[in-house]
Amino acid sequence: MIKQFFERITWVDFFLRVFQIASAIVILVGLYNTFTSSPYTPEQWATLVFAGLAQGSIYALIALGYTLVYGVLLMINFAHGEVYMAGAFSTVFLARYMATTGFLDANPIIAIVIMILFAAMISTLVAVLLERIAYRPLRNAPRLIPLITAIGASFALQYTFRGLYGAEFTSYPEVKLLQGHWNVLGFQVPIVQLVVFFAALVLMFALYWYVERTKTGKAMRACSYNRTAARLVGINPDSMVMLAFGMSAAIGALAGAVFLPITGATYANGAMLGLKGFCAAVLGGLGNYTGAVVAGLALGVLESLSAGSNIPSDYKDAIALGVLLIVLFIRPSGLFGKAELSKLSQF
Repeated sequence: MIKQFFERITWVDFFLRVFQIASAIVILVGLYNTFTSSPYTPEQWATLVFAGLAQGSIYALIALGYTLVYGVLLMINFAHGEVYMAGAFSTVFLARYMATTGFLDANPIIAIVIMILFAAMISTLVAVLLERIAYRPLRNAPRLIPLITAIGASFALQYTFRGLYGAEFTSYPEVKLLQGHWNVLGFQVPIVQLVVFFAALVLMFALYWYVERTKTGKAMRACSYNRTAARLVGINPDSMVMLAFGMSAAIGALAGAVFLPITGATYANGAMLGLKGFCAAVLGGLGNYTGAVVAGLALGVLESLSAGSNIPSDYKDAIALGVLLIVLFIRPSGLFGKAELSKLSQF
């Protein structure tokens, strides 16, 4: 058996495997030395973990948007980050108006619900128009052409909203309901981080229920398996594709509406968050929802922990790409990747 194994393996495979193992050891030792040499206390590390879970939940939701569209259309929508930005950025001005009139302080819960729904409406409208105008005419074109179109749409949306809203950083008004801290397992955690994290969990489970349990969700999964057969049983694939685009945009916008009060908004928000969401989708195994969620949370925690280590803050945004390269070098299909990536049912 050992002889047969060595007969099947080539010298190239052998050296690649040795290099992968050596790289993993060097990375693990480097991470251990970096984090153990930090002067932070356990309480401060816990604070960083909670902040990372809040950040990672946004990456996970954006990754789910990529996965949803890929599952139905087998296409990477590289304009997804800008679609997310469109709703979240637009909501800033609605929030400012409600703060000026006093409605935000008088009715904070109602105001937050209105902002969330407004963000979802704007992003969904942008996504549906993008699919109808830019992507649908290219449905039967070679796969490289829609990909290039998506990149062009990303730049077009980014600079359109820069022209509409300006290039300056814009902050959300303070929401008193989200101020303060809650005690979680003996650690003081900002309320806004907990709200973001649990809101993201609710959205994740809602998406799972919709795709797995509803009639429309089953129709979407049928289109992902075989679009021709789905059409023969009365399902309109074009409607399912448009629904997938709309749902993916709404999920991202809902996340942004509750997350941007922490970070503020700018026209460039979508590009970086979209890139990290895409990294999470690929890390988890493109087409796998569970992988997207796990990878998104892991990326958020790694980024947050890097702030408490000796890693320079300028390199924080490079962590997602670095982790992506390392994981794909060792496991090209992603952490949860399978042979068939086009099925929406891979939860």
